[in-house]
Amino acid sequence: MSNTNNLPLDGIRIIDFTQVMMGPSATQMLADFGADVIKIENPKGGDLSRTAFGATDEVGLNNPVFCSLNRNKRSLALDLRQDGNKDIVYELIRDADVVVSNFRAGVMDRIGFGYDKLRELNPRIIYASGSGYGPHGPYAHKGGQDVLAQAMSGVMMRRADASVPMSIYPTALCDYTAGMHLVQAVLAALIGVAKTGEGQRVEVSLYDSMIAMQMQEATCHLHSGKEINWAEMPLTGVFATADGALVLVGAFKANPLQDICNVLKIEDLSVDYPDLESQRAGKAYLQDRFRNEFANESTGYWIERLEAADLLCAPVKNLAEVLEDPQTEANEMIVEFEHPLNGQMQVIACPIHFSSIDCGVRLAPPRLGQHNAEILEELGMVPPAQASGA
Repeated sequence: MSNTNNLPLDGIRIIDFTQVMMGPSATQMLADFGADVIKIENPKGGDLSRTAFGATDEVGLNNPVFCSLNRNKRSLALDLRQDGNKDIVYELIRDADVVVSNFRAGVMDRIGFGYDKLRELNPRIIYASGSGYGPHGPYAHKGGQDVLAQAMSGVMMRRADASVPMSIYPTALCDYTAGMHLVQAVLAALIGVAKTGEGQRVEVSLYDSMIAMQMQEATCHLHSGKEINWAEMPLTGVFATADGALVLVGAFKANPLQDICNVLKIEDLSVDYPDLESQRAGKAYLQDRFRNEFANESTGYWIERLEAADLLCAPVKNLAEVLEDPQTEANEMIVEFEHPLNGQMQVIACPIHFSSIDCGVRLAPPRLGQHNAEILEELGMVPPAQASGA
């Protein structure tokens, strides 16, 4: 376990109402940076990711999905409908720096924790909100979710070419991107408070984050009515090999098609397809030729030859291979710690590396309500029966 020595957010307190992935991925990174993140949870189940596999027992409530997103946090389990429990949270917020939530628009106001209310308690508070579509507009009150954001933002429609069926991207791309935007927003707002003494409201959404991710494509469309699509480049693609697959990016060279043909030991197709326009027109034929040749040898064989020709390429790996890859080990991207219920656990480490600080695990992902008594003692309060933890 690491400690808070030299961590940049040591001394910053964050009251965390988030759950599932977008918000927890943000507050976990802020916790990795040293913030004291107090996770507010419903005593009946807590964060929805605790029951991601339908778990109900104590060990199940600390399943790998939850543990992947909630290290270095403390859990305060309170039924906010019970008299006095809102006052506990209000008391925490009086001296806190940041409040983070990722509910749909209006929920925080409805449960008594809207921005205007909290700003009265603490003018320095940073009120950070993540949502599906933003606080205003026709979709503000719709439920936000990663797959829906892929569809609504245009990301799902974009694919290598029209022959490729539309599908769901199988990793939570929108949640993680918006979560990292939320981290940026909080850090910028903390700098603002240091300069002005005044807090502010900051907001991100899955929808906006996915539009921002398409900034190149969107700007081209806005100015020319045409969209660029890097995946449909004629010399770029994923090709099956004799024992797996590789990806090839045929670009950034004077005559990449000629170089590819040399690697494949076939005739120089750049004679008939000398420029990008002709290569686009002949994409189906070119890629069929590539596909037929790549299938004859192993991935390792082709990677060695492609790299020798200074062509951009990589093997297509599965997750198990990535986790065992020596580069993953060199980058220290897997961290181990002892969990009081799960025993020895491995999770993915913070992807940001500092030269003089350690953003490792200080606190194991908390059991539901694990820190109730500790936090209430810090406030000088006697724990009410309904706040005694789980």
